[in-house]
Amino acid sequence: MNLASRDIRHRLGRFVLTGIGLALLLGVVLSMIGIYRGLVADALQLVRLANADLWVVEGGTQGPFAESSRLPKDARETVARLAGVAEAGVLTFQTTEARHGQRKIRLYVVGHEIGRLGGPVHLVVGRPIARSHYEMVIDRRSGIPLGDRVRLGNRTFTVVGLTEGQVDSGGNPVAYLTLKDAQELQFELDGAAARNQAARGQAASLNQVNAVIARLHPGVSAETVAETVRRWKHLGAVTQDGQETLLVASVVDRARKQIGLFTAILLLVSAVVIALIIYTMTMDKMREIATLKLIGAPDRTIVGLIVQQSLALGGIGFGLGAALITLAVDIFPRRIILLPTDAASLGAVVVTVCLLASLMGVRYALKVDPAQALGG
Repeated sequence: MNLASRDIRHRLGRFVLTGIGLALLLGVVLSMIGIYRGLVADALQLVRLANADLWVVEGGTQGPFAESSRLPKDARETVARLAGVAEAGVLTFQTTEARHGQRKIRLYVVGHEIGRLGGPVHLVVGRPIARSHYEMVIDRRSGIPLGDRVRLGNRTFTVVGLTEGQVDSGGNPVAYLTLKDAQELQFELDGAAARNQAARGQAASLNQVNAVIARLHPGVSAETVAETVRRWKHLGAVTQDGQETLLVASVVDRARKQIGLFTAILLLVSAVVIALIIYTMTMDKMREIATLKLIGAPDRTIVGLIVQQSLALGGIGFGLGAALITLAVDIFPRRIILLPTDAASLGAVVVTVCLLASLMGVRYALKVDPAQALGG
């Protein structure tokens, strides 16, 4: 006879409600882990989609994803002539607000040269940009269908192609424009501001980009070419691996710490909830425990009763929480990546938390006097 299961059936309502509450807590913990995985994947995907081996940026900066970087467009020709470089392209990056119908959408705009390195790849619908002006390729997450028109600044663009899953580290859909359109959007001032700058002799230049990217010939060391670029004091260079490491360390690191803190707090709350419930359930059956001791039941039987109930609570909470997040993963506003290793690790943590939370109930049960079974 399993005493734990019989006691759970006797108090089934409270046990189930407690399990549902734990499921919500552990579901949030699992979703936070998945959000962090999705955040890293989104941030790295944008860098990897450029399909580059080397990033050339403004001297003294770490690149367009970590800080501001501006350099002249003709730096591409300089980089393209370096030994080992197969092809080069220029890119601009900016976050802007677009208008589609009656709603506003925040987009991460990438400007590129048609036919050169850095343009959109893996289109799921439509075609790449073919005209030099007023065409756009955008990610499906924006909710804008193929053929619709989008207002950016003072210009209207037609969506000619759609990508899938291309967002920045903030979850904003990526939109591709031609370099000329992106430069005008980023660097061109409106009428009053342009006249003011011109009167001060500081007319805005549209001959600027945020980065030059290069693909190298097979077998060429990216670090060697980067070191060559760094010898020119006005330019800096970061390899693809270095750019990914920098992006995770500088852009995603703060989010990692925040998510880690909230995860630890929720696990602590879960442990307290389990400990209080198990302790309360142990107090409720004080006489039953005293009776067990009176008839000679060993301590391991009593300890097993409490530990099994604690593990059952954690198992129900973890199972329901994982099922809830799995069903709701597609409706989250942020990308969630659930890995089996993360779920297994969290499951091991939950087991540890349940064992620790049961200690208070075990300690109380072992102190129960068998004579209490004979009391009034």
